[in-house]
Amino acid sequence: METSQSSYTENQEEEKKHRKRLQSHEIDMVHGPLFGKLLLFALPLMLSGILQLLFNAADIVVVGRFAGDDSLAAVGSTGSLINLLTNLFIGTSVGANVVAAQFYGSGQRDKISDTVHTSVFLSLICGVVVMVIGICLSGQMLIWMSSPDDVIGLATIYLRIYFLGMPAVMVYNFGSAILRAAGDTKRPLYFLMIAGVVNVILNLIFVIVFRLGVVGVAMATVISQSISAALVLWCMIRDTELHFSLRGLHYSKEILKRIVRIGIPAGIQGTVFSLSNVVIQSAINSFGKIVVAGNSAAGNIEGFVYVAMNSMYQTALTFIGQNYGAGEKKRILRVLFYCQGIVIVVGTVLGNLAVVFGKELLSIYSGTKEVVEAGLIRMRYICRFYALCGVMDVMVGALRGLGYSVMPMIVSLVGACGLRLVWIATVFRMNRTMGTLYFSYIVTWTITAAVHIICFAVAYRRKQKVMI
Repeated sequence: METSQSSYTENQEEEKKHRKRLQSHEIDMVHGPLFGKLLLFALPLMLSGILQLLFNAADIVVVGRFAGDDSLAAVGSTGSLINLLTNLFIGTSVGANVVAAQFYGSGQRDKISDTVHTSVFLSLICGVVVMVIGICLSGQMLIWMSSPDDVIGLATIYLRIYFLGMPAVMVYNFGSAILRAAGDTKRPLYFLMIAGVVNVILNLIFVIVFRLGVVGVAMATVISQSISAALVLWCMIRDTELHFSLRGLHYSKEILKRIVRIGIPAGIQGTVFSLSNVVIQSAINSFGKIVVAGNSAAGNIEGFVYVAMNSMYQTALTFIGQNYGAGEKKRILRVLFYCQGIVIVVGTVLGNLAVVFGKELLSIYSGTKEVVEAGLIRMRYICRFYALCGVMDVMVGALRGLGYSVMPMIVSLVGACGLRLVWIATVFRMNRTMGTLYFSYIVTWTITAAVHIICFAVAYRRKQKVMI
């Protein structure tokens, strides 16, 4: 009897220690000071986003330096197509984040398990669908995008291998969305650090030692993405609050509907954004492979600024989701104001630093002078005004945190995507220069951000009545 009692006490102590370790990863979003918690949540997200970009950056740098400009253009020109095929499903993970965050805020712990298992189930389905579509259609879609003939073969090979890793990409994105809902942005960062190191090492081995070119960088990316996905699943298997069981894998119709209702509009928005970028990429392709290579390098550098700003979108989404679930209406506005202030500072400072050091940064990707000059043209237009994109995205995050997903989707589709396509069909056609093409981003960011602010004011007023 004494042995049994002693064993029970030890188990209780172990459980307390385990829960304490878990709580150290989480952030209380609905009580206490906000600014420090916002930064504590956002900084790991920024670093995680940067590490994800390093997967592609490592591909581009290694290929550009050791396999030539044709391979650089081949890998770089695939970005908009990859985003087009993946954004619908990755955007759906936003629904998982919001649903889980609202359950946390309202204290409905019994719903968390259903949300976790439904999210993983959905991620596997999405991953397989994207993999099949990508492998079958990537070559034809590159032809539709008017990819240069001298790089389309290499680009097709890269894409088909890359899409083999889509189930892992989806599992990681949905899994990390669930962890973020509980305030945990540190562990996804640690997992990406491990995967990022593996990616860089494999890139160097496959390209320099085995001379596999674009095949090597694609294989390295798939392997590293699989590692990050496995680590996220392992994390949830060991977690008590967010526990995932492979044997107990199932889905809840109720939870699935909530995730899809919020996530699908977010995914559609991302997909149509990517579609407009594919149209822009097609216009860029018409200038030849030097401009394509320069644009690819510049776009990769801009990506680091974007993910820093995008972390504030995810922060606004999660904090507002939890505070809405908890009925803390005053904190919702404070979260929004802080996030907008931070994103404006981050976008302005980092964007302009990228322009100041643009030549040096672009030279990392290519030693060809013409490629560097082509990249600088893009950066001078986009990076200087990148904060406008951040403001727009934070407003979208705020609306989704309140549970509105269709409204920001429609505004973004009309304001950013629709106007961008109209610009290309009219203004760009009359003045076919790179500057005219890139200026479309600045105009559409400004208009769309302004409309989102108006929509949030209306949506918040409606939600206030519910929270009283």
